[in-house]
Amino acid sequence: MRELNGVGQLTAGGRPCVVSFSGIDGAGKTTQIDALLVWLRDAGLEVRLLRFWDDIAVAGSLREGMSHNLFKSEKGVGSPLKPVQRRDKNVRSWYMTVARLFLYLLDAVRLTFVVATGTRKEADVVIFDRYIYDELANLDLANPVVKAYVRLLLMLVPRPDVAFLLDADPEQARARKPEYPLEFLHRSRASYLALSKSAGMTVIEPLAPEAVTRLVLKEVAGALVGGEADARQPLAYR
Repeated sequence: MRELNGVGQLTAGGRPCVVSFSGIDGAGKTTQIDALLVWLRDAGLEVRLLRFWDDIAVAGSLREGMSHNLFKSEKGVGSPLKPVQRRDKNVRSWYMTVARLFLYLLDAVRLTFVVATGTRKEADVVIFDRYIYDELANLDLANPVVKAYVRLLLMLVPRPDVAFLLDADPEQARARKPEYPLEFLHRSRASYLALSKSAGMTVIEPLAPEAVTRLVLKEVAGALVGGEADARQPLAYR
């Protein structure tokens, strides 16, 4: 674990700083994660990137295969030149809700284990590309049973040092990444914003990518050194 000049360990407990990025598809998570990775590595810090679907979700490949076979979801990542029609998290039915409640609990247990063990490894910062919040936002948060379930999982899963919610205009997000119906993106955005209050997420309003990056770096710098770092400059370490 590196030590920052004049301000002690990276976090108060000397453990890695955990940062997560959440938001609707097309919100710009990849852009901001890439910028943060460059900034941290330029400062000489060791960074570990975990992608929720690849590294955390239980039986992720099986679940993806079922969405293709059962719901005829198209494969690939949507782009302005090549839209795709995804059918997975936007499929709403009682049996899918039951399945999600079971699978999300498994994911939460695994996430808790990974955070507990993974943050002991040689890394100064652990970045999550999506977190449990991105699954919970798929649920009907107005349902009393679901609300109780969400509260349970929020108590179970460790809270990141900084949990970003990158807010985005659904129309612009879909233009960048055309995969889901616009109506679903509007509903998903509302769920994220409602969830952010109980999850203690840092919401960043829809802004130009450069402006969002400045806010992200400022928040992470504050988490690393108790607010004494300048996000405009590389972190000094020894």
